[in-house]
Amino acid sequence: MKWLDCDSCDQDIVVSSRIRLARNIENIKFPQKINKDDSESVKEQIKKAVTENDEIGKNYRYYDMKNLNIVESRKYVEDHLISPGLLEHNKIGGFLLSEDEKSTIMINEEDHIRMQVLYPGFELEKCFDESNRIDDILEGKIKYAFDEKIGYLTSCPTNIGTGMRASVMLHLPSLVITNQINGIIQAVNQIGLTVRGVYGEGSNAMGNLFQISNQTTIGESEDDIIQKLKNIVNQLVKNERNARSTIYTNNKIRMEDKVCRSLGTLKNARILSTDEAMSLLSDVKLGIEMSIIDNIDRVIINKLMIEIQPAHILNSADKDLDANDRDILRAKIVRESLEEEVIK
Repeated sequence: MKWLDCDSCDQDIVVSSRIRLARNIENIKFPQKINKDDSESVKEQIKKAVTENDEIGKNYRYYDMKNLNIVESRKYVEDHLISPGLLEHNKIGGFLLSEDEKSTIMINEEDHIRMQVLYPGFELEKCFDESNRIDDILEGKIKYAFDEKIGYLTSCPTNIGTGMRASVMLHLPSLVITNQINGIIQAVNQIGLTVRGVYGEGSNAMGNLFQISNQTTIGESEDDIIQKLKNIVNQLVKNERNARSTIYTNNKIRMEDKVCRSLGTLKNARILSTDEAMSLLSDVKLGIEMSIIDNIDRVIINKLMIEIQPAHILNSADKDLDANDRDILRAKIVRESLEEEVIK
């Protein structure tokens, strides 16, 4: 998870920012209907466009989905480096990953090309600038499916137009505690944005992590989409900070007790499920951000929220484990990580 290494402004609430662009190659069927020869042609065209480019070629490594086992593939999903959708196209899919892991070019997912740029913190402009640079490089070598009136053509109608999804991941525990989150989600949905769980569509908001993104990509420019999302995120950050202040002012000892109990459990538990660990880590992360805990780096907690996911646990074991053994190993990994952090 190299992309999480640097600290950033507002990373206490905005954990990460992402821009994703969907593109397709002219006169080739979408991945759902593509034949084997064309799927290989798509791979080769994209790989060649990237690896032969003097500007970025040396920074990317190619991975073919059919050469990865299921644990390796799911680990990349848990790291937020590829989408769950690419797993469904494991026979024809692949991806190019940058050395710093901030940029991924997925091939033969729902569309021929899914570029994503991911940064820690509130960095939508950085994400857009880099994704735009990659897009220009590919478009210089590949003829995109494009309509002058509609824009970029995609397999799903909701992506037609700019083909861009802008999203941020937010940690909003205080809005959950104060029972404000459901009303906020409804309000966000009504203005053309969508709220999802930590791994996108169909996933849960484990650890009080919520993903906010634009719903439509046609009829608005990229700048408009980003600005609209920024405005909403700024308001959500303000709401979360206000909720934290209210909780701490009204229930200081109770809040400190909750945080310290969660930290104590993480430091001593011998069995931890994914959901329980995420909930406890969310409490500790909140405690760090409210200065209740001052000897643990929040980046370590952000990383642990990924490292305790099922595929990461199986990868650490390097063997198959049943659910109970996974929970035992998860607790051990958390204990050791927190011990190392406190020793520092």
